[in-house]
Amino acid sequence: MNHTSQRTTVPVSVKRLHPDAVIPRYARALDAGFDLVAIEDVLIAPGETAKIRTGLAFALPEGYELQVRPRSGISAKTKLRVSNAPGTIDAGYRGEVCILLDNIRTESGVKGQECLDTSDQPVSVGQTVDRHAYLIRKGERIAQGVLAAVPLAHFREVAELDETERGAGGFGSSGIA
Repeated sequence: MNHTSQRTTVPVSVKRLHPDAVIPRYARALDAGFDLVAIEDVLIAPGETAKIRTGLAFALPEGYELQVRPRSGISAKTKLRVSNAPGTIDAGYRGEVCILLDNIRTESGVKGQECLDTSDQPVSVGQTVDRHAYLIRKGERIAQGVLAAVPLAHFREVAELDETERGAGGFGSSGIA
């Protein structure tokens, strides 16, 4: 059965801002996200945040956003995290989409010419770096994008809110386990 015929498609315009930018595509028919790819090598030291360029700009239809989310493999294997996950690209934004990545390792390693790749494996970089730094390589899939509908809220001020079983309980009020 062809699952893609059952899905709604939405036209999204993509502009290549860099010759090495990779136009997104879905890897499998039932995937929710498409990969976003780095256009340059970036070294991220422990405790640092880096802005990773994709070389792409999007024109999204009104009523939609592009959510930038982590790739599960990178999150599982490394201490790299998408800073503002999920990041939001608004329908009115026309600039380059960049990914903010944090290296959340706090300890510093021995200085040398090796750091880690996104498989958490040592790689030689030919320069003196902290061994707990991560190298993002040009052409590497670093995050995923998900197109999401965004309904517009109509706010109305009220004197009281309706009662619920939970009420105002939050931040662990339902227990730890």
